[in-house]
Amino acid sequence: MQKVPETFQGFVKRYPQIASAYERLSDECQKAGPLNERERALAKLGIAAGSHMEGSVHSQVRKALDIGLTPNEIRHAIMVGLTAIGFPRMMAALSVRPR
Repeated sequence: MQKVPETFQGFVKRYPQIASAYERLSDECQKAGPLNERERALAKLGIAAGSHMEGSVHSQVRKALDIGLTPNEIRHAIMVGLTAIGFPRMMAALSVRPR
């Protein structure tokens, strides 16, 4: 498992009820439809890249690696978004280095 940012860890410590509610909401969203774990991870990565949310891209890359996606699969998922999100946003998302 990749290291979770200290800022998030601090939030969970300070606001455990909110963090728990957020996790429950996330779990319910995951179960709400037909997508499998890999498909959901790739969709969330694309949404994060398209939203130009750097922290979210980092988080989604970390989670994708944790479930077994390869760095090449992650880069490809970002690259196929080029025509939807534009070259600058795609390049910004690619700057997150999957390890």
